[in-house]
Amino acid sequence: MRAAERQLKIQETLDTGGFLDVGQLGRRFSASPSTIRRDLMRLERRGVLQRVHGGAVPAQAREDRLDFAVRSVRAQAEKARIGKAAAALVEDGQTVILDGGSTVAAVARNLVGRRIQIITSSLPIAELFWDSRTTEVTLTGGYLYPRLGVLLGPFCEEMLGSLSADLLVMGVGGVTETGFSNSNTLIVGSERRMIAAARAVIVVADHAKFGRRAMVDLAPLDVADVVVSNRELEPRFAELLERAGVRVILA
Repeated sequence: MRAAERQLKIQETLDTGGFLDVGQLGRRFSASPSTIRRDLMRLERRGVLQRVHGGAVPAQAREDRLDFAVRSVRAQAEKARIGKAAAALVEDGQTVILDGGSTVAAVARNLVGRRIQIITSSLPIAELFWDSRTTEVTLTGGYLYPRLGVLLGPFCEEMLGSLSADLLVMGVGGVTETGFSNSNTLIVGSERRMIAAARAVIVVADHAKFGRRAMVDLAPLDVADVVVSNRELEPRFAELLERAGVRVILA
């Protein structure tokens, strides 16, 4: 495939939104990582995308899609209800892994002051507990992902692989009949380690996440013990989860 044709197809892939992973693009177009990086550099010079660690995002993504502050104000009322309902499932004395993202942060706000141990890869979530005398917080190491404030990569995954927890509270980028998905291979890598470390998994996702498939497959639906969403969720998605043996709570 010629470079111009490959770059056009990369741009078409980018138009669907999300994170472009160098390795996945290389496999898709039968090109070496260095060739893909050169393609991304050329597309960046044309203002099509912005390169980040491991790949690229749409030119506006770091100001919008991948901005924690922006995500936090979207569906704010729904996320607040989800956060309260999910936090009610956490028992005192438990060790809880909190994934990154604005919906999980809504859960974390309802855990401030609780007598629990928290493990998180999210700096914004850890900051909520900076002066707490009742909640112990452990941060994973890793690469700091721009603007989302989450720690990712091999160091993060290695640490998570050495831990165990009672519960994981996890956000996702999409939910379909094929399972849960997210927009970034680095995020998915750490989330899979979180799933392996936890004895139970709670997925929190507002109704807009359902019926869409993010770029990278994360796990089948039955990996979750509970899914907490808002009451605007279409009944067909609740039924889909229940058929997979997942308890559904609508806040």
